[in-house]
Amino acid sequence: MTQGNRPAFLFEQTLEVPVISIKEFPINEEIKFPQVRVMDAENNKLGIMSSKDALKMAQERNLDLVLIAPTAQPPVCRIIDYGKFRFEQAKREKEARKNQKIVEVKEVKLTVNTDVHDFNTKVGHAVRFITGGDKCKVTIRFRGREMAHTNLGTDMLDRFVEACAEVAVVEKPAKLEGKNMSLVLTKKPVK
Repeated sequence: MTQGNRPAFLFEQTLEVPVISIKEFPINEEIKFPQVRVMDAENNKLGIMSSKDALKMAQERNLDLVLIAPTAQPPVCRIIDYGKFRFEQAKREKEARKNQKIVEVKEVKLTVNTDVHDFNTKVGHAVRFITGGDKCKVTIRFRGREMAHTNLGTDMLDRFVEACAEVAVVEKPAKLEGKNMSLVLTKKPVK
């Protein structure tokens, strides 16, 4: 089987280049505002002037005029070395990403016939996930005739929530989706 003039088993692979900074700052001649508030590299205010005068001042210092706050009235520009500015911006963004905690949703699966010991083991797993900073999705799977007794699944989920009550609260209540009933637990807010 072919698609166009190439075999169907071949596919194109695209590689994405990581973007260091999404926020682009207009510089020098790209700044189209008639008047701007100008600051130097040390955040000293140089006053409000025309874009041409600010650009001339930046060129005299062998630096760039960078638009920092385009929504301000008048827009704010800074006279700095653009390469150094972008490097520091990328460094700050990388540091912010490093300090982020990505919350994962871990799943614990049960059936209506899960016995007491297995139930307690699953509760232990859920507590470990939640205290570790993740969310926990508790799913009960119904097979065959068990679908006629979804109330047993609801009861089991209620017992599970009670068992985890010290460390967790319900983020999403129990919901029946096809043959599965699930709810999401998250860490209890600190008072």
